Amino acid sequence: MRALSGKVVVVTGASRGIGKGIALALADEGATVYVTGRTVSPDTFPLPGTVGETAAEVDRRGGRGIAVQVDHANDRQVAALFERVKQEEGRLDVLVNNAIALPSELTQPGSFWEKPLSNWEMIDVGLRSYFVAAWHAAQIMVPQKSGLIIGISGYVGVTYTYSVIFGTCKTAGDRMARDMAIELKPHNVASLSLWQGFTYTERAQQNLRTVPGMASQLNSAAGCSVEFPGRVIAALTKDPHILRRTGGTFINAELAQEYGITDIDGRVIPSLRAERGAPIWTPV
Repeated sequence: MRALSGKVVVVTGASRGIGKGIALALADEGATVYVTGRTVSPDTFPLPGTVGETAAEVDRRGGRGIAVQVDHANDRQVAALFERVKQEEGRLDVLVNNAIALPSELTQPGSFWEKPLSNWEMIDVGLRSYFVAAWHAAQIMVPQKSGLIIGISGYVGVTYTYSVIFGTCKTAGDRMARDMAIELKPHNVASLSLWQGFTYTERAQQNLRTVPGMASQLNSAAGCSVEFPGRVIAALTKDPHILRRTGGTFINAELAQEYGITDIDGRVIPSLRAERGAPIWTPV
């Protein structure tokens, strides 16, 4: 039996990118993974990947994948997702809040007043959506007296990256995870935020080819696969002392070294704490 057999996980925004990588890494440990995202047909989005394809690969990797089309800007769809999890599984062990709206202008040159106001969608799906999903997850986790809620963040929490709204979103997400932890800790439920560095997602690889100057600014040795953060999350899920970390913001690369985790190619991913900044929040 694999280490996470019987564990039920929701990973938001898992059609592709980091969310997909997290789902697959958890599948390697035997978890049941509810894969959420908007894309169900490969013809409806410019980048490859659908929730069904991710769920099928979860199955192939040894887990149990369940694809659910969810627009995380739609509260009714989110509520239906968690009601389905409760009815079908009777429990929820981990929520990974990963989904975020990433407008095409994000990596393009230009200051905040030169980009459309619609870029605020990163707050709607990327911060508010984290709260809504966590609210529903807590309805399941608190009565069962166990659970782990993880928000995917990054060095952008303290270092300017791409845009004003992107930084605001990630900084607020770190604080939200910390304050949730204060209220959840008495119920044996943990909440924390994870800082992920540059990741070779489908979109990132496209940007490296098309965004002027982006490749030259990248420390390629620090880049990781989409599955690397999932390996860290698997270790956190297995950690019997996870409440010691609740409320903290952690750098994935540092946790990986602590848990003895490498990337899928065997590389040790370096922490960029010295170059890009240190987390603000420590465990509560």
